[in-house]
Order: sequence, then C-alpha cells, then structure tokens
Amino acid sequence: MESKKKDCTSSPVVNSFNEWDPLEEVIVGVVDGAVVPQWHVALEATMPANQWDFYRENGGKPFPQERIQAAKKDLEEFVHILEAEGVTVRRPEALNHARPFATPDWQSPGGLYAAMPRDILLVVGDEIIESPMCWRSRYHEIDAYRPLIKEYFRKGARWTAAPKPQLSDELFNYDYREPLDGEPVDYAITEFEPTFDAADFIKCGRDILVQRSHVTNTFGIQWLRQHLGDRFTVHEIEVNDSHPMHIDATIMPLCPGKLLVNRDRLKKIPELFEHWDVMYAPAPCMPANHLLYMTSRWINMNILMLDHERVIVEKNEASIIKAFRAFGFKPIPCSFTNFNTFGGSFHCATVDIRRRGELRSYA
Repeated sequence: MESKKKDCTSSPVVNSFNEWDPLEEVIVGVVDGAVVPQWHVALEATMPANQWDFYRENGGKPFPQERIQAAKKDLEEFVHILEAEGVTVRRPEALNHARPFATPDWQSPGGLYAAMPRDILLVVGDEIIESPMCWRSRYHEIDAYRPLIKEYFRKGARWTAAPKPQLSDELFNYDYREPLDGEPVDYAITEFEPTFDAADFIKCGRDILVQRSHVTNTFGIQWLRQHLGDRFTVHEIEVNDSHPMHIDATIMPLCPGKLLVNRDRLKKIPELFEHWDVMYAPAPCMPANHLLYMTSRWINMNILMLDHERVIVEKNEASIIKAFRAFGFKPIPCSFTNFNTFGGSFHCATVDIRRRGELRSYA
C-alpha cells in the first residue's frame, strides 16, 4: 500500500544518516490484526507488571477490536499530517498475525503486529538492515515489509538481513529476576547468538548510539559494528533503566547541537554531546490510568523530527510541546494516545526511508 509519491530521481531511493535531515519518505506501520504475544520471560522483563495477567490469559488471541480501531484512527491522522507536510508515506502489508507457527525448537500461537517498523528495520545510508529480533512472536513480522524492501532493492538500495536467530532456549535467561535498587540489570537474554531490535539504535551521522537491553545483546551490537565497518562508530551508552528496551524514550538528538534526554534514565550525557544544548523531557501529561500494554508514560518523548525545526508531538502532551517551542522548534500536534496503548509513538511507528542529507560527523 502507498500514498502520494514524489519524484526522487535527484537523490537515492533510500538515504538516512540521522534523525533530523528533511524527511522525504517514511514507512508508517499498521495495527490491523494485532495479536497478544505469548507469555515468556522476554515479556516479563519488559512489559508493565500490571499487564502480566493480561498476557498470561490472552496470549495468541487478538487484541480488543475497539482498541485496534482507535489506534488505527490515530495512525490515519498521523499519515494525513505527514502527507500534508510533504512526506511520502508507505505502509507494510496487513497480515494475519493470528496464525500459529513453529520451528524445530519452539512454537508460537501467533505473531504480534506490523505496527512498529522502527523495531525491525535499521536504515543506515542506502542500506536497509533486517533486525534479528529475540521475541518469538515477531519471528515472521518482517514478512509484512518484504514487498517494500524488494521494491527499494530493485531501485538501487542495499538490503541486508542480520543472521536469523534460532531463538532456542539457550538464548533466554529463564532465571531472570527483577533487579533490586542499585543492582545491575539481570538481562532476559544471553549471548548465545546475536540479537537486536533496531529501536535500540539512534543515528547521528558517523556516530550511532546503542543501549544494551532485554532485546539487544552485546553479540548483536558487535555484529552491527563489524558489519558497518570503519565508516561508522557504534557507541554503547549507559542507561539507568531496570527494564531497558528501545533507546528512543531515553535520548534523542533533535538537530546538530540540540539533544532531548530523559533525566531519569540517562546516567550521564555521552561525550559525543558534551557541547550540545540539552532539553530534559518534562514529566508526561498522560494520565497515570491510561491503558499501556507495552510501555511507560515516558512515551511522551518518542517524537519524530521532520527537519531541523518541525517535530511531531502527541497533542495532549502540553508540557513537552511548550518545552519544544522554548527550545526553538515548531511542534506539530497529533492525536496518538490510542496508538500509544500498543507500545509506541511517532518514532516507533515509523522508519525513515529517505532524508535529504549526506553522511558527516557531528562530534
């Protein structure tokens, strides 16, 4: 599926080196057919504790249809805004995620969704990299994006799939326990094989930030380092998060010289940004009782930069909208709280395909 196209003969079909160059083309996810993932230690380590019983009781079943429809409405408003701002929007296939599947080592009663392309696709320059994700429910999620990836490849993009993980029991730490205050994180995954979610990486030109998490192990980080080679430096940053999963609600470079940071989660500002101006994300405005299946209320800082000034922000997050204006940006409000329920916001729901810019260093 796709919406309005534009002539891109003057630039590569795939081109993205940072989070702020003018956005020309983007993939926006679809929430159709979303299925509750099967309960597993990988969920125990990352999902809100108040949702554990929901997962235990509903694994393999569709999410409530009224929730899906409300999230879908938010997505359509988001797409409309992107198109009105001159961005070409592409969408993955809406698949049947309720089909069970299995490997010789394990079986799953169904998948999840194709709502968060940022998790599964890492675009670096003209290359699309498929992530080796560790959730068994997401094993076939890439199928929804394959038609688009093939199209981009045929038009000149590079296409790489990281080693497909076995996801056998050796990968998982079944003795995982919640860390006490001051204790190091007891990761839910081992170093059996390389795994990572693309959303644990943030691009800043020749420098790429990454956090180790419950879905991204050291083996996965090293695989990407070796794959990208000398053109890029991958920096692992320390975070103060007992449930780390995806970096984009912890730190986000907004444009050269300006950085958005979650004060509660970042131990120290990385040396790369020591001379940058820092905006600390204000406390979320989202009510504490808002239903969130997969994330915390800090999803308020999961924004999408359209260029050096324009930023898409949830319309009810008045505090961060005010902060962005004071920091020199032009916020574009969009309703997205119903989509937030499914575990992401504007950055999660997208992956940049083409930004108008070149590779350079910002250190």
